[in-house]
Amino acid sequence: MPQIVGVHLYLERDGKVLLGLRHPDSAYAGSLWHFLAGHCETESATACLVREAYEEAGLVVDPADLDLVHVVHLLHRPGVPPRVQLFFRARRWEGVPKLREPDKCAAWRWWDPKDLPDALVPYARAAIEGIGAGRPYTETGWSR
Repeated sequence: MPQIVGVHLYLERDGKVLLGLRHPDSAYAGSLWHFLAGHCETESATACLVREAYEEAGLVVDPADLDLVHVVHLLHRPGVPPRVQLFFRARRWEGVPKLREPDKCAAWRWWDPKDLPDALVPYARAAIEGIGAGRPYTETGWSR
């Protein structure tokens, strides 16, 4: 079964990480906080993330300023395609997060990684914890 590649933008400002509140009617994770993210189409992971950052939040990111900081290999449930979730930290970016896709994201907020919201996508929490601990990789949903 082919695997889906997702990309996520890990932005830090003053020790806090940027998360978006998913719209309640979102196809995935409605009313949960999550990273600025997207699925790779016919493009590289960094090109996808640069595109998504601009489309979703009006942020301009240079691919040269992106560092891969974590990977989550995720299986939501048997029978659905597994996902490889790539988390990139941007060393620099231009702009302030704006709600450019209000049908998908209801708010942007900076969160202290030690005081994250309860309503957070579980694999996003795992990635934040992994990044904070310096671990490059997390698996979740796979039976042992």
